Amino acid sequence: MSTRWSVVASVALSFSAWLGVAAPALAQGTFSVTSKDLEPDKAVGLQHVYNSDGCSGKNISPQLRWSGVPAGTKSFAVTMFDPDAPGPAGWWHWAVAEIPADVRELPSNASASGFLKRMHAVEASNDFGTPGYGGPCPPQGQTHRYIVTVYALGTSDLRLAPGQPAPMFDHEIGTSILGKASITVKYGR
Repeated sequence: MSTRWSVVASVALSFSAWLGVAAPALAQGTFSVTSKDLEPDKAVGLQHVYNSDGCSGKNISPQLRWSGVPAGTKSFAVTMFDPDAPGPAGWWHWAVAEIPADVRELPSNASASGFLKRMHAVEASNDFGTPGYGGPCPPQGQTHRYIVTVYALGTSDLRLAPGQPAPMFDHEIGTSILGKASITVKYGR
């Protein structure tokens, strides 16, 4: 019987210790992302659509705001991915990393305006082959989903260089995730 109670006491102490560590993270609330430019499950506006390859948008990256940041966050990353693109790997429209931990919002056009460069964030080359944001542009006659995700990361240095391929950013982001929040939108033509 004493061995059984030792195990129970050990589990109880471990749980108490976990609560002491986890409670501050839980107290900060649920990590979430919102946007003035993107409405969940709705169509992307033309200002955010790609401006080439048969698409005629303005290619402006969307405004994003996040809250409920997990404790221990040292930086953020943002991606925009099309899981419906032809081929097995989907299509990367945007990947940016090393956004400082004190930032809680990216303004509209943060990619092209120099906002991200001024804060020393790094942007990948999208699957169009250009650095920075490349808006939605599905094949004619198709509607695709676009998943915009903000990641809270446990490191401020993923050792990424500007212009590296977005899948490389995705891999490195995946090594340090403390939390993530997404908005899924659509676009068709």
